[in-house]
Amino acid sequence: MTERIRNLRKFFIEEHQHRAHRKAPVDPFLLAAAFREQNLPDTERAVKRLVYMLDEETPLLFPEQTILFLRTNPTLQALFTEEEKEALAAEYRLHELGELSNICVDYTRFLKVGFPGMRSRLEAQKNKFVSCGQMEKAAYLEGQLAILKALESLILRYRDAASDAGNTLSADSLTRLLSDVPHTLQDALQMQRIIHFTMWCAGNYHNTLGRFDQYMMPYLRADLDAGRLTEESALELLEEFFLTFNLDSDLYPGMQQGDNGQSMVLGGMTPEGKDGFNLLSRLCLQASLELRLIDPKINLRVSKNTPLSIYELGTQLTKQGLGFPQYSNDDVVIPGLEELDYRTEDARNYAVAACWEFIIPGRGMEIPNIDALCFADVMRKAVTGHLADAPDYTSLFEAVTEKLQERVDEMCENTKNLYIFPAPFLSLMMDGCLENGRDISLGGIYNNYGFHGTGLATAADSLAAIKKYVFDTGEIDRKELLDAMEKDFDGYDRLLHLLRYEAPKMGNNEELPDSIAGDLLEAFARAVKGKKNVRGGCFRAGTGSAMYYLWYSKDMGATPDGRRAGEGFSCNYSPSLFIHSKGPVSIVKSFTRPCLKHTINGGPLTIELHDTLFRGEESITKVAALVKSFIDRGGHQMQINAVNRDTMLDAQKHPEKYHNLIVRVWGWSGYFVELDKEYQDHIIKRMELTV
Repeated sequence: MTERIRNLRKFFIEEHQHRAHRKAPVDPFLLAAAFREQNLPDTERAVKRLVYMLDEETPLLFPEQTILFLRTNPTLQALFTEEEKEALAAEYRLHELGELSNICVDYTRFLKVGFPGMRSRLEAQKNKFVSCGQMEKAAYLEGQLAILKALESLILRYRDAASDAGNTLSADSLTRLLSDVPHTLQDALQMQRIIHFTMWCAGNYHNTLGRFDQYMMPYLRADLDAGRLTEESALELLEEFFLTFNLDSDLYPGMQQGDNGQSMVLGGMTPEGKDGFNLLSRLCLQASLELRLIDPKINLRVSKNTPLSIYELGTQLTKQGLGFPQYSNDDVVIPGLEELDYRTEDARNYAVAACWEFIIPGRGMEIPNIDALCFADVMRKAVTGHLADAPDYTSLFEAVTEKLQERVDEMCENTKNLYIFPAPFLSLMMDGCLENGRDISLGGIYNNYGFHGTGLATAADSLAAIKKYVFDTGEIDRKELLDAMEKDFDGYDRLLHLLRYEAPKMGNNEELPDSIAGDLLEAFARAVKGKKNVRGGCFRAGTGSAMYYLWYSKDMGATPDGRRAGEGFSCNYSPSLFIHSKGPVSIVKSFTRPCLKHTINGGPLTIELHDTLFRGEESITKVAALVKSFIDRGGHQMQINAVNRDTMLDAQKHPEKYHNLIVRVWGWSGYFVELDKEYQDHIIKRMELTV
């Protein structure tokens, strides 16, 4: 890390000095109230809000910066008043905040034509619509032109401010961007920063970065060939660019601080079927390693052909406690997407959404986190309703699949009548929107929905215990088990200990619970197969939990695996919190036994390793080999936490000492001391699985 980057990191990240220059917060419903009085339609509101947000920004730059744009207006204006939003929620299904989120745009649609080229395309297409009498479509593009005008005005103000400050490098870069496409990495990164900045100002969130190394590599190659950059100076530029993702992130919405969706994908197969890992991929890993920040969140696409050396590069980041990279297996993901009718070139070009879900840059108006199935819940309902009279395990499992199907049918029904706020700026970077004068919120090339799947290990372990102890050996009386569950195991200490600590557990390489988990996943995949949402897309089953591992477990009674009422499930696709683990190799073997190609919405195996394991280079190779074995055995996704229980317990007592302590939460990394205590406690509990 150069001295300049160290200075910028200290100024922005450690001391947050730039935040003192922000304006005071204002009423977030100021614009919405005016919109309501004028009875403005939603798209016009979205345009006027973004124009307002850009107009309200004051150029802010500091010494040693070369990549500009900082938020000075901390208040995102709402599109609707609270009363209007309540009325919308009563009439429609609103997903999360209602704003468009968690998709991946095609940044090259801007980068390849530049700001002037985009303006020309909009004007030409608008004129076509006018000549055809399609005035509504023409008006939509007119709104996008208004946004572009406001954005170019802000760029001009930044250009002038940079010039006045003597920052000729930035001033010249912005001057070029106002009149031409980017030709250098400096200009391309500055343009990317402007676009990403604007997406957040537009109210969109979980704004992912897609396959950054693929679309930025041409600029790096041109600079290296022309002698404008060396690898060292390119790394410095990348590190400054990476810093920008951490400057305004405290203003971004999320379930917890750090849950902002700024994910970056590196490596993987290209649309042409070639290996995409390149020099920029390597430099991005190095930049993240040196900066040690939670953003951007690195995702590494790998396959059986990926050499161990690349896994070792990723493991260096894990060693630093970043909680990433998250690994995604092309050998599983690409065929799985193809089975769901994704075009081969699109499947090969997949990116990762905010957490782990697989999406297609520039082509998908997909909602990969629209709801979640709780395996533990459908299992528990089947057990409490049918175990007493079930003649055998097969009939009990049939009851489980019936409950699972009922829940899936309910979730599918709940996705109808969906309303998403318009996103005219994002639509500029989505295929077909400009050409058809249509907002991406109304649909894209792919319109699929994804369901998470939480509590899998709890369900599999519970059914394994019932099969073994109730039906196979008769060691447990079914009435006794049901009574114990109803009483939360109070007075059933022997039974609780047997189920909790001695019964078969997924994660110990035991055939019984692992095969049951596979049966449950296949049942989930069958339950959604062939179903279509109202936009014509399919439903995708997944193994991720998001926050549901705590949400759904809070109010759930005791389960047959010895879990007591209210205790949490494991996070994502992982062993239960009560397993006496035989080690990570057994976990990998267990979690690669099920076929994962049909539950292709994503959801990683999450493993906690004690940070002392990473002493010495030999440990790097061993952990890298563990990840490689998971991929080679057919695992779909994996992420590793390098954590220390004592450190986290001390951080709860003395948070002021641990501002830089990073942990992997569910599909994102955050600062431990910024998490709510329930999430802190769960991560500490997961430490009991560490080796």
